[in-house]
Amino acid sequence: MAIQSITVFCGSKTGNNPLFAEHSKTLGHLLAEKNITLVYGGGNKGLMAAVANAALEKNGTVIGIIPERLSQLEHQHNELTELHIVENMHTRKIMLYEKCDAAIILPGGYGTLDEVFEMLTWNQLSIHHKPVFFLNTDGFYDHLIAHIQRLHQESFLYDHPNDQMTILKDPTEILQYL
Repeated sequence: MAIQSITVFCGSKTGNNPLFAEHSKTLGHLLAEKNITLVYGGGNKGLMAAVANAALEKNGTVIGIIPERLSQLEHQHNELTELHIVENMHTRKIMLYEKCDAAIILPGGYGTLDEVFEMLTWNQLSIHHKPVFFLNTDGFYDHLIAHIQRLHQESFLYDHPNDQMTILKDPTEILQYL
């Protein structure tokens, strides 16, 4: 299956490491250059803004999906190709999944983790079979990946994690999967 759209899950903050924003911008540029639609949380702050603005700089298609409650907190991005303001987080997540062929996880907080684990769970339950990529910038997800491996070692997972997720260290590595 050719990937035509990728949902990016990431933080509404930039974090402490400047490489997080740099990798987000690189990813946004790459997606636009490859004519892959960027689907994301619709915010104009943090890594969300970095990836979206980078894609827009290269005339990419960017679809944002943001709940009403967060439209002020995450400062909804008003210059996107499409912006959907939805009722709640559940609706947002469903739309983020429906509009993508794959997902890539950048550094982020609780919301990012919530979204990625729902995506992995839906894969495990065969609700969908969309590729999930972790952009493990500067080892950001090392501990989480180790914990997921532990879940497998302790027989809490139905599938091997390597069958459900691909770990990238640099945004350019996504190109081999497109």
